[in-house]
Amino acid sequence: MDYIPAKHILVRNRSTAWFGTDHTMNLYRGCYHGCLYCDSRSDCYRIPDFDRVTAKANALPLLRDELARKVRPAFIGMGAMSDPYNPFEEALLLTRHALELIDAYGCGAAAATKSGLILRDADLYQSIQTHSPVICKITVTTADGELAAKIEPRAPSPARRLKAVEGLARAGIFCGVLLMPVLPFLEDRPEQVLEVVDRAADAGARFIYPGFGVTMRQGQREYFLRQLDLAFPDQNLSQRYLARYGSRYQCPSPRARQLWEIFARRCQDRGLLYRMPHIVSAATRGYGDRQLSFFS
Repeated sequence: MDYIPAKHILVRNRSTAWFGTDHTMNLYRGCYHGCLYCDSRSDCYRIPDFDRVTAKANALPLLRDELARKVRPAFIGMGAMSDPYNPFEEALLLTRHALELIDAYGCGAAAATKSGLILRDADLYQSIQTHSPVICKITVTTADGELAAKIEPRAPSPARRLKAVEGLARAGIFCGVLLMPVLPFLEDRPEQVLEVVDRAADAGARFIYPGFGVTMRQGQREYFLRQLDLAFPDQNLSQRYLARYGSRYQCPSPRARQLWEIFARRCQDRGLLYRMPHIVSAATRGYGDRQLSFFS
């Protein structure tokens, strides 16, 4: 494992609109999963050789010092730029030790991952949840294992991710599914979306939050379109994307409105939360005046 220098670990969020978190933490840089669509490949993030995972030097001492200076407990999001449960985490334990610090300083944690390794830290999420909010988010863009293997070639299978949801739910941890991105022309048939909803509900998820489309910007767009044609050589997907979206950043599915309607009905039928304010409210309920800072 190579290490890169770091001056700080916690970054204050401009708003708390994303799952109520007020800080973001990335202990690693780059990602192992090789997902075709990953926005973190974009030129604006300046991460060359994105598929190579590196760790931030002195991450834990830096985090400890930053937490000690907080006037009020933070609600810290993980997984914005790099999966906190990449394969190297199993031996390095950076995420686990960071959660120990988060717990010790009375802070909350929201983690996003595609890995079942998150179950290793169920005891820490349970401990944090006794005093602060916890939101565990498992990304599942499709329930089709063969399709996922082409789109997210080195990530665990959808079945393994849903098993992680099941394990977290059984442990009493507030958890759910990120259904995003839903790739136009590949993952956006109604039956595909409803299958993920049903599988999430069957696993015990409390919520499912969707994104019916994908983003494309400089650097990431070129990679994404090139890899689409390599993975699906007979579908002419790059030309279909360029014809519909051109150089746009937000690229919603042509079926986005229809998908939202059937998605919302099925979530209601299955008792799943699916709107951000409702998810955050459920996760933060019972934690006193901490809630006053959310969405501020």
